[in-house]
Amino acid sequence: MTHGEGRNWGDDEERGRYGPWVWSAYRAYNELLREKVKKRFEAREGPWMEKVADLLVEIVDARWQGGRQKEKELEQLFHKLDALLEE
Repeated sequence: MTHGEGRNWGDDEERGRYGPWVWSAYRAYNELLREKVKKRFEAREGPWMEKVADLLVEIVDARWQGGRQKEKELEQLFHKLDALLEE
């Protein structure tokens, strides 16, 4: 007999007793899958994402510093970001 074969896992008593473990197992499975997907994206898109992240940090910094001089810098940064997103 394999695990769970012939058992009624819908039973309230068993659900209450094993529910947290089953939930933890599903969650662990999904976290593992999420990590694998993240690794694939990092390998394929990492360098490009680094450039985008750097520009976004520059944009936020320029906005915080504000002022008229920064408006032109912001415009240039947004143009760079547009170019990156079109790659």
